[in-house]
Amino acid sequence: MKSAQIVGIFKQGHLVIPLYFLQQYKKFNLSMEEFVFLMYLYQAGDKSLFNPAKYKEDLNIDSSLIMQYISSLTDKKFIQVEVVKNEKELMEEVVLLDGFYRKLSLLMVEDTNEKKASYQSNIFEIVEKEFGRTLSPIEYEIIKAWLDNDMSEELIREAIKEATFSGVSNLRYIDKILYEWGKLGIKTSADVEKHRRRRMQRKDVEKDADSNIDLDIVDWDWFDDEDDE
Repeated sequence: MKSAQIVGIFKQGHLVIPLYFLQQYKKFNLSMEEFVFLMYLYQAGDKSLFNPAKYKEDLNIDSSLIMQYISSLTDKKFIQVEVVKNEKELMEEVVLLDGFYRKLSLLMVEDTNEKKASYQSNIFEIVEKEFGRTLSPIEYEIIKAWLDNDMSEELIREAIKEATFSGVSNLRYIDKILYEWGKLGIKTSADVEKHRRRRMQRKDVEKDADSNIDLDIVDWDWFDDEDDE
């Protein structure tokens, strides 16, 4: 199947490919042509009539290529072609996609677990290294709650820095920082940096305001002044 033919198939609306499939098909050890044909079968349903003539018409490819894809996908255990009895008690050949669904589900579970394990282990190790000790079960659950609520590792690291800068090694304190940042709409390290700059600017303004106060007026004993009149 040539590239132009694949583009033509897309343009004709024969295929609606879930983005996840498109991103992962190379992990299935499939060629692009095999992948496109598999998606064509996927669109037909998990149990469709085996009909090479229709495949040829819909995809505009040679019968020999169709049989090649069928053979390859069968050998790789993505599909099965079986003879079954239909509703009219007549025998017919159907294509089953059970193998594809099994492979896809296993890949999705594996992919999710890898990302989760990598993501969580990184942040747990960061916190333990910063605290200089092993996390308690309660602390583990607090961090897990952050991750479950889609809190980015980037923001958690910034909150740890903030707590460390304040001389506090307490997960509840970090949780409070994250909560306050959430109310302020702070989601990235760039947002944190902007917030810190604004806070420093505010402190500088307050310091300048304090330096402009007339200390003689501040120290004046107003009650003694009234007695002298």
